[in-house]
Amino acid sequence: MGRECPGRIARGGGIAMTRRSTAFAMALLATTGVASASELAPENGYSIHLDRFNGAVYYTVEKDGGYRVVATMASGEDAQPVRFVSTLGPGQRLMISVPRAVGQPSADFEILRHGEVLLVQEPSVTLIDNVSTSAIIEE
Repeated sequence: MGRECPGRIARGGGIAMTRRSTAFAMALLATTGVASASELAPENGYSIHLDRFNGAVYYTVEKDGGYRVVATMASGEDAQPVRFVSTLGPGQRLMISVPRAVGQPSADFEILRHGEVLLVQEPSVTLIDNVSTSAIIEE
């Protein structure tokens, strides 16, 4: 009596479960080759940067429990903005993708809902290109 089991929610709070869910989701993203992810709180904005496009994303919790995600982006101050709206349930994800030159991977911004947690993931950055890698191997 009085002892708490790891992973159980103590009466009066769900912080332990939220942290555990966040850690699990981060581990899941790490195994899929994702560079890093950030947790987004309801109604808090997050800046998006995809090549020449910039914008913001936020979400609200709907009455039915869905997370209504709104992302607005533009390629410059004078450009017409584009808005993406999607309602995510647990386990669902939304990806915004900007194509690049032929032969180059697209710039992808991913939003993942894992239970009560919403994670946003910026495009991963390649720190070493193929030319640098081949030069190191040859030395």
